[in-house]
Amino acid sequence: MSELITLSHGNGGKRMRRLINDVFIKYLSNDLLNANTDATLLPQQNARLMTSVDGFTVQPVFFPGGDIGSLCVHGTVNDLAVSGAVAKFLTLGVIIEEGLPFDSLEKIVKSMAQTADECAVKIVCGDTKVVPRGQGSEVYFTTTGIGYKQSLVDYSMDNIKAGDKIIISGSLGDHGAAIMLAREEFGLCGNLQSDSASVLPLCEAIYPLPGVRFMRDPTRGGVATVLHEVIQSTGLGVQINESNIPVKGEVKLICDMLGYEPYYLANEGRVVAVVDAVIAEQVCLLWRQLPNGKSAAIMGEISNQHQELVLQTQLGGERLLLELSDEPLPRIC
Repeated sequence: MSELITLSHGNGGKRMRRLINDVFIKYLSNDLLNANTDATLLPQQNARLMTSVDGFTVQPVFFPGGDIGSLCVHGTVNDLAVSGAVAKFLTLGVIIEEGLPFDSLEKIVKSMAQTADECAVKIVCGDTKVVPRGQGSEVYFTTTGIGYKQSLVDYSMDNIKAGDKIIISGSLGDHGAAIMLAREEFGLCGNLQSDSASVLPLCEAIYPLPGVRFMRDPTRGGVATVLHEVIQSTGLGVQINESNIPVKGEVKLICDMLGYEPYYLANEGRVVAVVDAVIAEQVCLLWRQLPNGKSAAIMGEISNQHQELVLQTQLGGERLLLELSDEPLPRIC
């Protein structure tokens, strides 16, 4: 019997990687398509254009700190930013479920327009479809971002070397935890807000620095999933230190109560950077001067001693953070 697609094929972990490699890359591979990057450089004579595409589904569609409208703009801008490009234009595909209140849709699109204005991008074309009640999840968005490559560096995992430092721009898991609170599924409440924001200022601050190897916004599957991608791509290992990783008290409490790990929770306004050890402190200092980077920290380093993701605990021990297999919680981005 043919294998069936499950939610775990969309969590960013090993099943999603196998889905991409065994189906999409297998049949669609060409000299421009790269499954290890968030954006692709388009060959042009007089301009360095980059493009990126992303899909967005979240429940609830309104959450503390944002909504699916602002999320889809931030997410697309961020994919280009960590690839060295400044987004200028977006296209928008919309699938609406029958029964969505018109007022809700208007509120979402108004938020999208405001966010696009803040990010200095224009939505230049789109398409809308409506599906029968019960065949959607209120509303889905698919965006394509087009921007200009500002950095001359190709931020690729191929650049990563043993001894490089891993830096996170801010606290982990704010978005994922805020969504769980918004769902009120567990009888929890609080004031935690999603970190959804543009990471372009963070990226632009370090574009000029030599020694920035790789950047990624850790959305689905969180920081742990990005670091497992690094391991798979480089054949090196990753060592991270729990004491150095910023996690808000509310996020820690939610994770402790529900059995989650903040390293796997989605973030929508953070950057993970792998940099030469020589510039690691400089990157942190630059980021800490920005509103979205005040808690930036060196969270670990690349190791040639193993090929695992190893967490050094606050108690002085070590444990492995395994790659996601099954879906840890409902989709939140």
